[in-house]
Amino acid sequence: MNVAILGYGVVGSGVAKVLKENAKTITEKTGYGFKVTRILDKREFPLSEYRAIITNNFDDIANDSSIDVVVETMGGVEPAYSFVKTCLEKGKHVVSSNKELVAVKGAELLKIAESKNVNFFFEASVGGGIPVIRPISRCLAGNNIRSVAGILNGTTNYILTKMITEGVSFEEALSEAQKLGYAEKDPTADVDGYDAMRKICILASLCFGVHLYPDNVYCEGIRRITLADVAYAEKFGSVIKLVARAEKLDNGEVFAMVSPCLVKKTNMLAGVKDVYNACLVNGDMTGDVLMYGKGAGSEATASAVVGDIIDCADNSKERKFFGWQDTKQDILSDYSLKETSLYVRCLVMNKPEACRRLKAIFGNVVFLWRKNQPENEIAFITPVMKEKQLRKVLSTTGVNVITTIRVLA
Repeated sequence: MNVAILGYGVVGSGVAKVLKENAKTITEKTGYGFKVTRILDKREFPLSEYRAIITNNFDDIANDSSIDVVVETMGGVEPAYSFVKTCLEKGKHVVSSNKELVAVKGAELLKIAESKNVNFFFEASVGGGIPVIRPISRCLAGNNIRSVAGILNGTTNYILTKMITEGVSFEEALSEAQKLGYAEKDPTADVDGYDAMRKICILASLCFGVHLYPDNVYCEGIRRITLADVAYAEKFGSVIKLVARAEKLDNGEVFAMVSPCLVKKTNMLAGVKDVYNACLVNGDMTGDVLMYGKGAGSEATASAVVGDIIDCADNSKERKFFGWQDTKQDILSDYSLKETSLYVRCLVMNKPEACRRLKAIFGNVVFLWRKNQPENEIAFITPVMKEKQLRKVLSTTGVNVITTIRVLA
């Protein structure tokens, strides 16, 4: 089969490498042979072995009837969306690693693929090299998926791990992540949670069958997390993680959110460290299933893309049933009505009096302490109640709230 690649960056070049270097292994295992015949990139690569097939004109790929599968690794919504849509409409299978594209336009592109009897696959868009999409859509197909949660961004997990294990500040950990190539020069998408938000939208759409749009999902990053918060979490037997989660509610609505959470060390997600990612799926038949590994990297992500290319070959004559439906109905629940408890760090004028007042207002409060705790600082865990009610009550306590972090049940 002939393959074209849109975008010859880290992932695109990795796909070409895997298809070439592992060609014999792929053919022996699958019976298929794959050849990269076109690469689209606006840059020139005069020293590349592929320089003869690199073009900056998309029409060279769109109008080439010999191309069977198009791999999109450009990132962003445009021009990736227009290119992918055109390829699908021309009857070409498309494989994408582009989480933003799938999160925003996935339902529409899946519908076009269905109408043209071709496939639109995107395993690499969520877990990179970690198989996530296939296990959910195939291995867990006999389950009603009740919830999905995960540590879906390696950059933020690396930063939080450094803060927890080495006691370095957020700024220092971010700087180190950038030096190591784990974080971009502009880390906004990672540290503000947008990358994880797009991934949980894809996972929730797949698990629950209806499209969740990223713009509608509550998202909170890790910029405000300090070493003081890390120390208090330790005293609660917890670690702080950026958790993306979604849950199908009994009324048919979907709860979805990305935010820092205090995660008990007994929770499987608590042990996920450094740049590793994990996805925890709960099915009615299986219970909890954890998928774990390094989510990023050229070769790991390219491996997932090649897996999708092979799937396209397996289903070259017909479209494989896969994906979810679009909906105009707002199926997202109000996150503030979700029951939770909160970790609260605050400043007070009179600590004994503030503690008495907090106990009187909340009832069951767990106070925390840390080494070198300032005299005017209090940290505590609230009881469980609806978040909207919790925050309303908190506003009546008279304390100066610095930080609140949700406690993962």
